[in-house]
Amino acid sequence: MRDAVAPTSKGSTLSEENPKQSPAKAHRLAGSASPYLRSAAHQPVEWYEWSEEAFASARAQNKPILLDIGAVWCHWCHVMDRESYENAETAALINQYFIPVKVDRDERPDVDARYQSAVSAVSGQGGWPLTGFLTPDGRPFFGGTYFPPQDAMGRPGFPRILQAVADAFANKREELERAAAGLSDAVSKSESFSSARGIVDPAIVGQMTSAILELFDPRYGGFGRAPKFPHSQAIDLLLERHQDTREERLLHIAERTLVNMASGGVYDQLAGGFHRYSVDERWLVPHFEKMSYDNSELLKNYVHAWQVTQKPFFRGVATNIIGWVNHTLSDQRQGGFFASQDADYSLDDDGDYFTWTLDELRAVLSSEEARVAELHFDVEANGEMHHNPAKNVLWVARGATEISGHLGISEKEASELLDSAARKMLAARVKRPTPAVDTTIYTGWNGMFASAYLDAARAFGGEIGEGCRAFALKTLNRILAGAWDDKRGLAHRLGGAWLPGTLDDHVFMAQALLDAYEATLDRRYFAAAEGAMARVLAQHWDAENGGFFDRAADAPPMGGLDVRRKPLQDSPTPSGNAIAAISLDRLHGFTGNAMYREHAEKTLSAFAGVAPQYGLFAGSYALAVALHARGTIEVVVTGNGADPAAQKLERAAAETFRFGKALLRITPEMQTKGWLAPALAETLPHLRANIAQAVVCSGTTCQPPVTEPAALRKLLLNGSAGAASGASR
Repeated sequence: MRDAVAPTSKGSTLSEENPKQSPAKAHRLAGSASPYLRSAAHQPVEWYEWSEEAFASARAQNKPILLDIGAVWCHWCHVMDRESYENAETAALINQYFIPVKVDRDERPDVDARYQSAVSAVSGQGGWPLTGFLTPDGRPFFGGTYFPPQDAMGRPGFPRILQAVADAFANKREELERAAAGLSDAVSKSESFSSARGIVDPAIVGQMTSAILELFDPRYGGFGRAPKFPHSQAIDLLLERHQDTREERLLHIAERTLVNMASGGVYDQLAGGFHRYSVDERWLVPHFEKMSYDNSELLKNYVHAWQVTQKPFFRGVATNIIGWVNHTLSDQRQGGFFASQDADYSLDDDGDYFTWTLDELRAVLSSEEARVAELHFDVEANGEMHHNPAKNVLWVARGATEISGHLGISEKEASELLDSAARKMLAARVKRPTPAVDTTIYTGWNGMFASAYLDAARAFGGEIGEGCRAFALKTLNRILAGAWDDKRGLAHRLGGAWLPGTLDDHVFMAQALLDAYEATLDRRYFAAAEGAMARVLAQHWDAENGGFFDRAADAPPMGGLDVRRKPLQDSPTPSGNAIAAISLDRLHGFTGNAMYREHAEKTLSAFAGVAPQYGLFAGSYALAVALHARGTIEVVVTGNGADPAAQKLERAAAETFRFGKALLRITPEMQTKGWLAPALAETLPHLRANIAQAVVCSGTTCQPPVTEPAALRKLLLNGSAGAASGASR
């Protein structure tokens, strides 16, 4: 899902000095916890937040609701704000005929998901800004995305739309009510998956993998045509399937996609981190916002690709993502990952912070550096940006080897000039007006990034690994201290009025807490993970059809389109139901508690009848099925802390990718601390904790101990078959 691409250029927007715009005035949004809502507090539109107060006003005044859903990072949301919502005449129309409600999609993903489904059914498109028209009780009857301020290119302007909707509400009320009722029913059926049950057959994984392969772009990598999104879960699925089958094509597709993305403009070539998506099939011109949830999952992809291939390129991209996040997208002092960085610093630019003219590049580099940088980043007099043709998106057009041949210099000299040029360009860039960072700390997204950091910490080790580990634990400790309530579970964000956590918040945090337990063997994290999943089972479980609803049963009524929704797609984050099933299977592996596995089975079967149809958009579901069929892999490495043989076994396990693998390091002094989960505690007495050895377990069976790293790697790459032939634990 993406923010709507409007048919007008920025040049057609109203100017800041437009006399029709009213003076700024503060109103209901001024004290909002959402930076997106606060940014609209000066508008002449008399906005409400999503609340019972808004619905009560609509009912009392018998007015339809105008619903605007957007985000602080969304460029076209800000364009529509300036063109329409800051226009005094348009605002007067809205205030006269509607109850206007503004929603931050990051703050209220539950509201956004339901109305995206409804508006897509009406208009054939979704995205942000989402513009919906609702009955006073909140049922949608019409909507779209971006509407221009005036009639243009055969499309009616927003004032004309407003007048037409108001007239229809006054004169064709029964017709609108019937449309709203039908649309609400359709959304309810499509989102509940009540008839989607099937048998959880491991063959589903192969079917979904084949569907992904059919969409592969062999020329540029990635899947489908423009616009191109990363589809991180599909990439992890290909890497895991390669580890399982050793099919080289799977690795080729994953590698080509990851290399081309990181070589394109969708990747920030100077600071690291990925923009949200590419508007073209070459990964060249991005939408420049950077999202937490994209970068956390891409970090995992590059860590896993390095584990599979040991190629320095993938490790380099991963460490650059970490460097950018540490600098820009995190609170290093207290812990916590921020939500996003905007694409633009004002509506008069389009990625100007990230792009370069030839003159800008030459102004900060020596002539030798400039020659190399121009060739490497393909910087020319004419660039790729429509609003300013002189602006160039930086991408890797030529490597040091090709540049050295072109300029007649050594490859070492070319590399050194490239390094110094990049450092100088980044130093110059940070002095520019900088796109804002949304410093909101959302619980689920922090769980995702904490997992990614712990993944990187284990795989890379050393100084980078220790830094990632420490910051992930600091973040989780802050979330547990500030966003957990024993009765209400997790909040959706840190700070502000209590906003109930969603399914995603709980299952992503459960994953991260299990990762933290594996990294530390601190049972506090394990208990917290079980607590989060206990809340999910008690409040989100569908006892009739299996699977989990996105909203808790005890959540306050959301009003309007209050349908029971069970998320299956990876859109834009991994499926909450898939992650729930993975968390349940991981808990079963640690505890041996059959209840966890039974609920994982029922969750997967709730979607098994339709999941293959989703293919590329349900990669996390396929991963969950693969893990459920194989069983989790737990590697227990024993030996004294300073024993080189034990350290080599630990590195062998850490550097081998298998999805759902747990690595636990046991030293003799840990035996009496009671930190081990039940199933592992039953295994440990059979081991000599002071001997350097590794045991690989999967499901209910364990292999005999091994003492050589090569033998351990072989077991991990044959995890299901190898463990199945081992002794029962």
